[in-house]
Amino acid sequence: MRRQVSEPKFWLIITGLIIFTSLLAIGSCSRRSALTTEKGSAAEAATLTYVAPGDIDEYYVFYSGGHSGNVYVAGIPSMRHIATIPVFALYPATGYGFDKETKEMLGGYTWGDVHHPALSETAGDYDGRWLFVNDNGNNRIARIDLRDFKTKQILGPVANISGFHGGSFVTPNSEYVLAASRFSIPLPKGTAVPIEEYATKYNGVVSGIAVDKDSGEMSVGWQVLMPPFNYDLGDAGKGPSDGWAFWTSYNTEKAVGKLEVTSTQLERDYIAAVNWKEAEKAVQAGKTKEIGGVKMLDPKENPGMVYFIPCSKSPHGVDVSPDGKWIICSGKLQSITTVYSVEKIQAAIDAKKFSGDEDGIPVLDYDAVKEAEVNVGLGPLHTQFDNQGFAYTSLFVESAVAKWKLGTWEVADKIPVTYNIGHLATAEGDTASPDGRYLIALNKLSHGTHLNVGPSQPESSQLIGIEGEKMKLLYNAFTEPEPHYAQIVKADKLNPIEVYPKEENKNPNAIWDLKDVSVQRNGDEVIIKSLLVRSTIEPTKIEVNQGDKVTIHLTNIEQTTDELHGWGLLEYNINVVVDPGETKTIEFIANKPGVYAYYCTNFCSALHQEMQGYLIVNPR
Repeated sequence: MRRQVSEPKFWLIITGLIIFTSLLAIGSCSRRSALTTEKGSAAEAATLTYVAPGDIDEYYVFYSGGHSGNVYVAGIPSMRHIATIPVFALYPATGYGFDKETKEMLGGYTWGDVHHPALSETAGDYDGRWLFVNDNGNNRIARIDLRDFKTKQILGPVANISGFHGGSFVTPNSEYVLAASRFSIPLPKGTAVPIEEYATKYNGVVSGIAVDKDSGEMSVGWQVLMPPFNYDLGDAGKGPSDGWAFWTSYNTEKAVGKLEVTSTQLERDYIAAVNWKEAEKAVQAGKTKEIGGVKMLDPKENPGMVYFIPCSKSPHGVDVSPDGKWIICSGKLQSITTVYSVEKIQAAIDAKKFSGDEDGIPVLDYDAVKEAEVNVGLGPLHTQFDNQGFAYTSLFVESAVAKWKLGTWEVADKIPVTYNIGHLATAEGDTASPDGRYLIALNKLSHGTHLNVGPSQPESSQLIGIEGEKMKLLYNAFTEPEPHYAQIVKADKLNPIEVYPKEENKNPNAIWDLKDVSVQRNGDEVIIKSLLVRSTIEPTKIEVNQGDKVTIHLTNIEQTTDELHGWGLLEYNINVVVDPGETKTIEFIANKPGVYAYYCTNFCSALHQEMQGYLIVNPR
């Protein structure tokens, strides 16, 4: 299908950049004074966010940690940082990536780019079991078990996915974690094709990562071959839209080079609407081909599975309303957010109201599926919802949040933020039953709102109260780099353990009594079963030969809350932390002769300093 291409608009682009820069520059004074008028009294804000010492927050918020590879946990309304969950990167604070299990799980990678945390769901609501996060940098997805807030699985790099940005988005009963590639490439991965053949020899991919309903174990369920667009954010349908997955896509020009120019020529880009239940049927019917070891579906051979919906150019977010009746899409280069009717989408499909096709995939007629265009403001990105029928859209260029009413499509309120908001999150705001109450603005910039810390500024997370008619700024918090998205869940939906019960430890190398401590040699391998308890590490001496492979199974036999023990070995770059009731394994080659102390790295008792031992490495 050939679409209308606008004339080159060099001066228009330059003018737009000037306006954008001006909006930033106007910034400090005008926005700061606007914030002063919007936030209400300091006493009111303090009262609404104060959590007394010893009291507990009402909500958890899980932030993506961007290129740090971590997930950050804070409480709401206090906005206090509570914990860091390491996922795709080494984290010495908890020994993550140093023990055998987590080192193998990382697969040799030392970083990841976490973008979109997604809590598991049952019937469209958070169920408190797992948190899934994507790795945009190395094409992986991870599952965190919320019983102990630990990463339990990293899947990938996923075949055929390049830039795992279009995830993680969970279907209403956690059947799948939805995924899409940000960068189109020649397939299978590893194929080299000149960039001049991008439009015909490159492909994008969307995928359903299957989740075992009991264990949470992930596997690649299916993939769909897509045109060489860039696929961005997604969401899963619910209610009347259940069974559908939606992703925004940009660069529908199939352009290369300077995409800020070459990929913004067309008047519209697309939402990709994929019927994942039809994909399941096609897989069961054997209508797949294998690419990269994965069952791949071609939309041209499976009509009715994929459609494109025109949307504002350069879109970022696509979001499904809590009742599943509306699909909301925002384009960064326009001031409107478009609302699509699921009923109209289905009617247009049934009536074949198409305006053309893209690589054999039908394009639905925009006017046939559009319900409303809401003039929310400059640079709309992402939308969340409350329990009163309102939607909240982040405005990047305007550095604001717009509040508007579903059904009447009227903007009811707007609040400035500091500065350049990306995503936003409301309490349970992407579920079938939002809570309302609070909204967090995840801002890309924070200059001038905190003590100067040099060129590397933190990101800004602002807590906004949304219960009343007017939004109110309640709290400024600053997060480690780089939060993209967050999800907020009621605290009472999670019930993490505080010790691993002894009876649940099935590790065959676990020991629970001093008499079972052992050091055994098997050729050039030395295997130690070690016990950690206040205030000793047993054995207190390990003697090996240079070049031996040393395997140490560490069991923390404590059953008391917060009695963690560490095991750090000087000059061998080893540190693990073992939680109460847990067993961890470390492996290393004793390649340095001499005597090296090992000690407990996690403060545990009055005699913590005495908790030590020696590794003696005899030279060959």
